[in-house]
Amino acid sequence: MRKRLQRNGCARRAVAEALGTAFLLAAVIGSGIMGDRLAGGNIAIALLANTIATGAMLVTLILTFGPISGAHFNPAVTLADASQGGLAWREVPAYLGAQIVGAFAGVAAAHLMFSQPLFSASQHVRSGGAQLFSEFIATFGLLSVIWGCVRLRPAAVPFAVGAYITAAYWFTASTSFANPAVTLARAASDTFRGIRPADAPGFIVAQLAGSAAATSLFHWLVPPLPKDAAERLSLTLRMMAFMASKKRVLILCTGNSARSQMAEGLLRHHAGDRFEVYSAGTKPSSVRPEAIAAMRELGIDISGHRSKSVDAFDGQRFDYVLAVCDNAKESCPVFPGNTAAIHHSFEDPAAFQGSDEEKLNAFRRVRDQLRTFLAEFP
Repeated sequence: MRKRLQRNGCARRAVAEALGTAFLLAAVIGSGIMGDRLAGGNIAIALLANTIATGAMLVTLILTFGPISGAHFNPAVTLADASQGGLAWREVPAYLGAQIVGAFAGVAAAHLMFSQPLFSASQHVRSGGAQLFSEFIATFGLLSVIWGCVRLRPAAVPFAVGAYITAAYWFTASTSFANPAVTLARAASDTFRGIRPADAPGFIVAQLAGSAAATSLFHWLVPPLPKDAAERLSLTLRMMAFMASKKRVLILCTGNSARSQMAEGLLRHHAGDRFEVYSAGTKPSSVRPEAIAAMRELGIDISGHRSKSVDAFDGQRFDYVLAVCDNAKESCPVFPGNTAAIHHSFEDPAAFQGSDEEKLNAFRRVRDQLRTFLAEFP
């Protein structure tokens, strides 16, 4: 049964990748044809129309298919994801195959919509060192945007990617293919957005090199967090569209070691479909083992949590800031936007004196009080 579910899940993700890539290519080729026809020979106007359509389509496709497959639509992204452990290598062939098939299907659909031959080898020359360097830069930038956004602003990824590709159309000499599947498929389109088949291999090599360079750099620039590093790209991309509709909650206490950590675990576990939850402290220390033990009794694992300073969230937008101790309320910073500040003080179980079992009972008591309180959380 488990293997059948895994196969079904992989099939759904592959179909999502194929559909998304098909729509992406339909937008690239179709808007290129439309722009070329309406621009009256003005290449700048044709490129502008093509740029706007492609950027807008990328945003909508990532929002649509992100929760299903991660919305890669790009072998360079898939290989980068797998290299960091975000996607199982056994799924990579399905992703790559789906992306390539989808890309050619998108080209065929665009051609049919505009009464063009189903496929035709492109005569558009894109050769030379400047073009290849442009593709390296275009793909390096794309992966940099993805890796840079997924840590703290995952909901921004669709818009950041769409905006980047829109810009890269104009600041790169190659007009930013940045995608091996797109490159292969566009070689089969003798239109405004095509590429001569002989030039495609060089583009693909440059794209893969740019992707590898950005992935290596950001592995160093943004060190992986414990436990979730292996999934930070794939899982975040799959959830980003869903998370965009969630309310953001920051839970504060003094040390971010017990009350706020247990509250974070409880709210994520019981209302993770409604809230994107974080916790922090005004004087962060370390997560108390008694808090971990008390939460484990409920089947909630917070052993991978770490204490964080509230300063780390400075400038971020939250819908709710919940202070669970008096000290945190008094020193709580001001957050931008319409943030609802809520205060409900709970005793500090870490201050309790007694035997190990008595201390654990204090943590259990506060845990249960938090659980009752959070059950009524907005």
